[in-house]
Amino acid sequence: MKPNDRLRELDFLRGIAIILVLMRHEYITDWTSKMGWIGVDLFFVLSGFLVSGLLFKEYLKFGNIKPGLFLIRRGFKIYPVYYLTYILYLIPKIIKHQFEWSGFLADMFFIQNYVRAWGYAYVPSWSLAVEEHFYLGFAFFLWLAIKYFWIDLNQDLHKKISKFEVFVLFIMVFCLSMRIVSAIYFSGNGDKNFTMTHLRIDSLFAGVFVSYLYYFRKEKLIQVFEHYQVLLLLICFSLLSFTPFIDFEDSFFVRTFGYSFLYIAFSILLLYFLLSNEINERLNFLFTKKGVDIISKIGFSSYGIYIIHGFTNFLCHLINNFILNKLFGQTIMFFITCTVSILSGMFITHYIEKYFLNYRNKYFPGRIN
Repeated sequence: MKPNDRLRELDFLRGIAIILVLMRHEYITDWTSKMGWIGVDLFFVLSGFLVSGLLFKEYLKFGNIKPGLFLIRRGFKIYPVYYLTYILYLIPKIIKHQFEWSGFLADMFFIQNYVRAWGYAYVPSWSLAVEEHFYLGFAFFLWLAIKYFWIDLNQDLHKKISKFEVFVLFIMVFCLSMRIVSAIYFSGNGDKNFTMTHLRIDSLFAGVFVSYLYYFRKEKLIQVFEHYQVLLLLICFSLLSFTPFIDFEDSFFVRTFGYSFLYIAFSILLLYFLLSNEINERLNFLFTKKGVDIISKIGFSSYGIYIIHGFTNFLCHLINNFILNKLFGQTIMFFITCTVSILSGMFITHYIEKYFLNYRNKYFPGRIN
């Protein structure tokens, strides 16, 4: 598999993830609305894989990592676009005299998922808080583990299960246990049981686990994958089968074991995209080459689309309801809002985000090319 091909494949998965999110936040049918929320969980698994992969490659090359440089570089990708677009979400709050300092500060410091459950001005920003906590926590944990020899990522490979794998599995069991406890004994937390980091970070660590196997146990991983490929795909689709029919909001199952089902399924799917030699041909057959290219381009701009889509939804509905007198129905509005969100996100990615990334690469070059 060629590196440039793999980028297209992972961008395709990002594209699927952001399309699911758009379906969640702009109603078209019951099943698309119910299923759309899993796009965030797919993003979590992909982020865990890609971000930990940067650190693992740095470790393999230098024998150490620099968490400060890593976090600065992540900051240049996340913060400028977030803070600039956040101004747009504040405008309705200020106009309606609904501005609250507590909500604003929670959004600014990425603690909104604990303070308010959802974001204050930009509701879906809770997921960005989870990712920020993961970036910070994992980078410094890995740095300390390497520095003080708690974990040797290379020397443990002769064991059936390494210390690092035990650590990741512990995180997964811990999060599942906390979800069950929270759902049963702290049901008054409401939506915080969906958004708090310690209940959701296992999805990111599922991506970390795939990344660890990919970079440190790749030969064994390929052997297992090739032998059980069909079975793994059956498990993947079986674990996803509930998603069009059960919404997370009122389901004890989803808010406990359901999230675990999702990250296991998406981890298997990610492995299939990484290790299948014919993935591009199969994608082209299923979606046509042009279709895959379009979805991959959408995936490349997924962060920009995710950041702006809430405001574009609000603006499009404002125009349709008060200027056009509800000229367009739900189906047409879905395609209008999706199109505007995608085009706006692409603009943000190729002009605003790129500007700050160029600055980052000039003054804070990465250790891995």
